Amino acid sequence: MFKLYYSPGSCALASHIALEEAGGDYEAIRINFGAEEQRAPEYLAINPKGRVPALVTEKGILTETPAILLFIAQSYPQAGLAPLDDIFKLARLQAFNSYLCSTVHVAHAHGGRGHRWADDPAAIADMKRKVPETVGACFELIESEMFEGPWVMGETYSLCDPYLYTIARWLKSDMVDKAKLPKTMAHMERMEARPAVKTVLENQFDS
Repeated sequence: MFKLYYSPGSCALASHIALEEAGGDYEAIRINFGAEEQRAPEYLAINPKGRVPALVTEKGILTETPAILLFIAQSYPQAGLAPLDDIFKLARLQAFNSYLCSTVHVAHAHGGRGHRWADDPAAIADMKRKVPETVGACFELIESEMFEGPWVMGETYSLCDPYLYTIARWLKSDMVDKAKLPKTMAHMERMEARPAVKTVLENQFDS
């Protein structure tokens, strides 16, 4: 059985949804960021980065969402969450998820975690003011150049979909004009109609 460490509303939601979609044998363990459990010695022994997600497997511990997502797809190939038999399509999937991880998530983090990059309060405030513009530009690029529809990669649901959904949930707090992102908003509705997504949201936010 896998153990997934998560915090509600974090990027770990993508891995949680993927495990549920795959029908995986897993236990979801909540880390309370409000109580700073991510900095507790017990959790740092699992993930020294002090962040989520972390996935404990029989072979060791994985961190970073793109890596965990691909591991889930490869562990449950029957779920069809990635084009494992087409190296180019798989690379395109990884390119999309890498963009979410390295660019979109970082742009979002400038809003609430500017202290990672600066100490000057004015600089931190300036980063926060920039978030609606930078995150908005990321999503406009996704809509115009990356999103094929009805799912990210086209007709087939994949690992890209729970990851995009997870980060799109932050658009409101990032003060991005969602009216400019019709494809993303329609995608969110499709995601929230999926039984696995409903189950995970209930488990993360209603428990």
